[in-house]
Amino acid sequence: MDEKSIFEKVIDGEIISEIIYEDNEIFAINDINPVARVHVLIIPKKRIKTINDIEIDDIDLMGKMIFCAKKLAIKYSIDTTGYRLIFNTHSDANQTIFHIHLHLIGGEKLKNI
Repeated sequence: MDEKSIFEKVIDGEIISEIIYEDNEIFAINDINPVARVHVLIIPKKRIKTINDIEIDDIDLMGKMIFCAKKLAIKYSIDTTGYRLIFNTHSDANQTIFHIHLHLIGGEKLKNI
């Protein structure tokens, strides 16, 4: 069995982190190394290692993560100024935690990518 991901340790209370949103399937925390004024991670409680590991049964969960990002963008007043949603997948994309998570980034002018 794989070692718990850092996100599983957060949800199990083994690592202290301020959870800014939580329901039965997902939770959200602020990124510890933010790249913008707003940098939130939206994380499924179900561990899915990479986007490539998503199954058909995960479609609703993925939509829920995106909808949560929209609601948090409103909460942080970046819904009209703009924000970016990012999933990193594998090493070339700098995925460092193999438990998918959606980055909500905004609150300032972002560089073109």
